[in-house]
Amino acid sequence: MKTDIEIAQEAELTHIREVAASLDIKEDDLEFYGKYKAKLSEDLINKVKANADGKLVLVTAINPTPAGEGKTTVTVGLGEALHKMGKKSVIALREPSLGPCFGIKGGAAGGGMAQVIPMEDLNLHFTGDFHAITSANNLLAAMLDNHLQQGNQLRINPKQVIWKRCLDMNDRALRNIVIGMGGKMDGVVREDHFQISVASEIMAILCLAEDMDDLKDRLSKIIVAYDYDGKPVTAKDLKAVGSMAALLKDAMQPNLIQTLEHSPALVHGGPFANIAHGCNSVRATKTALKLADIVVTEAGFGADLGAEKFLDIKCRKANLTPSCVVLVATVRALKYNGGVNKADLGSENLDALKAGIVNLEKHVENLQKYGVPVVVTLNKFITDSDRELDYVKSFCEERGCEFALCEVWEHGGEGGIELANKVISSIESKENNYKPIYPDDMSLEDKIKTVATEIYGANGVTYSAEAKRTLAKLTEMGFGNLPVCMAKTQYSLSDDPKKLGRPTDYEINVRDVYVSAGAGFVVVITGSIMTMPGLPKVPAAEGIDVNADGKITGLF
Repeated sequence: MKTDIEIAQEAELTHIREVAASLDIKEDDLEFYGKYKAKLSEDLINKVKANADGKLVLVTAINPTPAGEGKTTVTVGLGEALHKMGKKSVIALREPSLGPCFGIKGGAAGGGMAQVIPMEDLNLHFTGDFHAITSANNLLAAMLDNHLQQGNQLRINPKQVIWKRCLDMNDRALRNIVIGMGGKMDGVVREDHFQISVASEIMAILCLAEDMDDLKDRLSKIIVAYDYDGKPVTAKDLKAVGSMAALLKDAMQPNLIQTLEHSPALVHGGPFANIAHGCNSVRATKTALKLADIVVTEAGFGADLGAEKFLDIKCRKANLTPSCVVLVATVRALKYNGGVNKADLGSENLDALKAGIVNLEKHVENLQKYGVPVVVTLNKFITDSDRELDYVKSFCEERGCEFALCEVWEHGGEGGIELANKVISSIESKENNYKPIYPDDMSLEDKIKTVATEIYGANGVTYSAEAKRTLAKLTEMGFGNLPVCMAKTQYSLSDDPKKLGRPTDYEINVRDVYVSAGAGFVVVITGSIMTMPGLPKVPAAEGIDVNADGKITGLF
């Protein structure tokens, strides 16, 4: 059996101008990065704003397991299927982070016959967007520390610096560090921290900004520290906004690539969903809606994280209305939630399936609370028995969901026709009453409680003393009307990654809170979640190589 990278490397790519033509994009509206990648020009983005919007379809999933779910694979395959059916469609994805690529998760280009290509480019440096974000983030950090060194006119309290440096790599040794060691000219000694670039507020801002003016306005609001009187110090105060915006100028433009079947894909931005808002850029999504009749996008990790943030943050901030949500699961993952070891998932086990399907049930219930039509799809494996497939189908239909089998990994677009038809039918015939799960004027604590109880199924919320103080301060500062961005483990509905299925009788533990004023949300850190991941005992990086001809191996 061929690996994903082997399939991608054997594919015949079409020049990106031909892919663009399927969306009526002319060559002059593209900024080429070689033959197979291009950025959309600012002129094109402005030109299509007068077009009518297409329909927006969100693809999400149950909580991820070692058995695999294939959310991105389904997203790509659904886009291929719609294209094969003659629909003017486009998929809108996030860019992969180098951290998971060289860590444990691997790449994020889909899989099998449902991939976006060029796969190696996408999973590595791509068009340099993440490097620009990292540079802008660290420029702000450098200017802050330089201000401390050069007399500290803003009276910044070095013990109240909250801006972190970043790196797009899993490096746990950088989580907590001391900087400024050495001589007098080497800076002010203080504690500092790193987070992964995809968790940076700059990433969130890039993904939520509508245009350059909006980007600069958001950058200006970033709170980097507090002064000795407890007042916030911003990027604007440090006079860093213009230079950061200059670094981000090209990164603001969405990237166009193709699937294995040459259907178009806009790939832009990449915030993690477990520690950030987990959606591709508003610019890419809104432009896609002006270019196509159907746009298929995805949100990171399970529906408790990515979909909740898509529906409560991105749609709220960008005035978007999803027409349908596709919820991805696998029989294998459901049996894993039911207590089956990974090695035994290939054997039929209806009892384990019935025990584990409660995870899918909770996600269905959650999505229905937003008033949007839901289609459940099973990413089919060859080991799935007919009895198992029939059980899941009946289970979903009894709960008012459309259901479709998906075989895009093996068959590409052809394997997604059944799902595509269900999506189109839901868009055209199902009632859509989308609304966020909480209103803007609800208090921050009540917003956190609403997500914890309504979406996660917790009994309530507990707070560290510091988190309680910060919530009170943020409310006093005027940030109480912002949505909350929950940072939580992706592996469980709870904040404990070991609690599989549908946990009950537990509380969500909030240990820290901070405001991303430029992004426009309040980040809530729960459980033991880290904003700088670490590498596993055997990182994927050990198996990656490149030969004398430049052919990369081991990237998956």
